[in-house]
Amino acid sequence: MTRWVLHVDLDQFLAAVEQLRHPELAGRPVIVGGNGDPAARTVVATASYEAREYGVHSGMPMRLAARKCPDAVFLPADNPAYEAASEGVMAVLREFPVVVEVIGWDEAFLQWDGDDPEALAREIQAEVRTRTRLSCAVGIGDNTLRAKMATGFAKPGGVHRITAHNWFATLGDRPTEALHGIGTKTARKLAELGIHTVTQLAEASPTAVGERLGPRMGPYYVSLGRGMGRTEMEASPYVPRSRSRETTFAANLEDWAAVLAEISALSARVADDVAAEGREVARVGVKVRYAPFLTRTRSLTLPAPTRDPAVLEAAALEVAGWFRQDRAVRLLGVRAEFVEVSG
Repeated sequence: MTRWVLHVDLDQFLAAVEQLRHPELAGRPVIVGGNGDPAARTVVATASYEAREYGVHSGMPMRLAARKCPDAVFLPADNPAYEAASEGVMAVLREFPVVVEVIGWDEAFLQWDGDDPEALAREIQAEVRTRTRLSCAVGIGDNTLRAKMATGFAKPGGVHRITAHNWFATLGDRPTEALHGIGTKTARKLAELGIHTVTQLAEASPTAVGERLGPRMGPYYVSLGRGMGRTEMEASPYVPRSRSRETTFAANLEDWAAVLAEISALSARVADDVAAEGREVARVGVKVRYAPFLTRTRSLTLPAPTRDPAVLEAAALEVAGWFRQDRAVRLLGVRAEFVEVSG
């Protein structure tokens, strides 16, 4: 038997859950994000495929999404509903003879030893749809990276396989930022080294790339070009790595004292989330988005793990002091990163 990794990715998850809760929305463009107000200065969490046809995508400002798709239905995010739907899907996956590693609300890696992964993928899709009424795409690979890349070719609702045998035939001529884990900034740095495609990245010297992008990340990016990934999954339950809260202001904050007051308020909300988790925090981060859309993030490692609200607030305020204070602020966020849970 052969070891396979399957990547199960739910199609338009948040929008699909909302369409199930509100059948009248089936077939209509649905955009989920923030408090559901298209005039608010928040961003799109997800968009249904009908909305994506108008150019709407995750991370887009809600106001821009409203201009691109004025007839869309805008809904607020309902995290408890999405968590419940996710748990239902993961429970179905765990009934199969696989090792399930949950990596988010809407996706999981499955480790399976067998001879016909496509047949297993179709069984999983059918069972998930029957039991939850949700659709999923399944990427098949000989490791996690290739399985996840395959999912991009499988969406929506299909099955696709990428292994060492067809890695370069499928992705070799594509730009480096097509790879999961390489963003625009990294692709730009690679381009400065004359590395533009996946094949060129795979053929690059890890040492040479490391000299430009760091001794740890350089070789890692070359390994991505070569399609390398894990083959062993961890069956431990999905545990959030952090809790965060953000606020986008209807009017920009011009007074830094007001910024600090908002950071204190956000810290209190994060502290409540941390208390509900019952876990210790190792690091506190702050996000500041200046007008019109320049985002900066900084973080601080705590002297010792804690869940003390006063310590979390003090850390957030200390980090806030590292930002420039002479620009208008349109968004603030506070994040608490938990102590890592060992296997």
